[in-house]
Amino acid sequence: MKKLFIKNFWAYATAIFMFLFSQIIRLNLAVPFGLIILYTCFRPRFLKIKNLKLLHLVFLFLVTFSLGYLILKHGLSFYYVPIAIIPMLAVLLFDSMEVAYFLSLASSLSLASLTTEPFKATLLFLAACSGGILFVNAARKRTRVIQAGILVGLLQLTMLLLIEHFWIILPGRYVIILANGILSGIIVLGALPVFEYVLQTVTNISLLELADFHHPVLQRMIMEAPGTYHHSLIVGNLSDTACEAVGANSLLARIGAYYHDIGKLQKPEYFIENQDIQRNKHNELSPTMSKLIIMNHVKEGIELAKRYKLSPVLWDFIQQHHGNSLVYYFYRRALEGKEENQEISEEGFRYPGPKPDTKESAIVLLADSVEAATRCLKDPTPAKIEEMVHKIINNKFIDGQLDACDLTLKEIEKISSVFTKILSGIYHSRVNYPSETRDENIHKKPAKEASHPGSKDKNLNP
Repeated sequence: MKKLFIKNFWAYATAIFMFLFSQIIRLNLAVPFGLIILYTCFRPRFLKIKNLKLLHLVFLFLVTFSLGYLILKHGLSFYYVPIAIIPMLAVLLFDSMEVAYFLSLASSLSLASLTTEPFKATLLFLAACSGGILFVNAARKRTRVIQAGILVGLLQLTMLLLIEHFWIILPGRYVIILANGILSGIIVLGALPVFEYVLQTVTNISLLELADFHHPVLQRMIMEAPGTYHHSLIVGNLSDTACEAVGANSLLARIGAYYHDIGKLQKPEYFIENQDIQRNKHNELSPTMSKLIIMNHVKEGIELAKRYKLSPVLWDFIQQHHGNSLVYYFYRRALEGKEENQEISEEGFRYPGPKPDTKESAIVLLADSVEAATRCLKDPTPAKIEEMVHKIINNKFIDGQLDACDLTLKEIEKISSVFTKILSGIYHSRVNYPSETRDENIHKKPAKEASHPGSKDKNLNP
């Protein structure tokens, strides 16, 4: 019982705060009670959304409610309330329509209770919020947010006409509603970076900015670790397509894959994709030292991410793209070279983790391992590539690397098929064209010239 109370402490504290706050501003106590019931209904869905906390919901609700409360208390009509701003921001910030609809209902019902026409206000508020959420969901362009604002204004205007049976009374209200929607889109666009920073999250629009190959980190990879850069691009394409197949956030996975190996910038020459073929630096080191260098790229990647102020959302891909997998090659070398009484612990050759806890980071882990293994195949036929893909994914599954994420067996099979198809197209065997000798090229006559003699040759013939 005590543990349950501690676990739900913030929920209880928030409920008490809501009742006290309502009492202070003279809000009907039925409103906070209704909000608690509403949150209880949505809570099972909220628990599945990573990086979403109750504090975030309270903060976003209070922003909406405070803005609307000030407008109404200054004697302005509820037509002036930009109700759609926070729901639109929520769906962009958390990529979750559940969060946005919860905030829509909570804000609309609370603010409508303060108006003289609660029924009309509720319908207008819900129409605005629903339209904004549907149009902004999964938006990747800033223009989409402005278009959503225009749609919000049009929906409110239409709803008002329907409520009043197309009796146009006080035309100025329609102008206010339309301007309200357009202004909401502009405010969302301007406030988005601020909310991203405060809530420590990232939107699709910001992710596309991180995809710019002129980003300082990616530029460094091109110049200092070109092999790792090329590997990251392929992993990004694999992850993107696999996420599309299973309904995950493909853009997030692709950008996470671009940055997952940035820690290799510290010692790029110790990783095989950047090494000189003639010289392997690990031949000069003990397996334990090699293992430390290889594993340390995760820690150094986090340090670089902080230095370049990358979003914490991308830190997960850096930390989790190996899970707590075994550095098998150097573990085997350590076993082969151990002395008689020496003990070699498998745990000492495992990455620190944690294991991937989202579909996107799990897919990047699989794509990273599969691409690296496939690149090492000597004769990469489609059959061999398919066999390798299945082997790698099965090994990761058996090793427990997918235990913390919610990928199903059916989804894993889809991912495997996507990887096989793409990698077969990239690494398929080439046809060996016959080479021509220099003498053959010199004496060979063009077909046209050999079959049709020129006018000079004709004059020489009898």
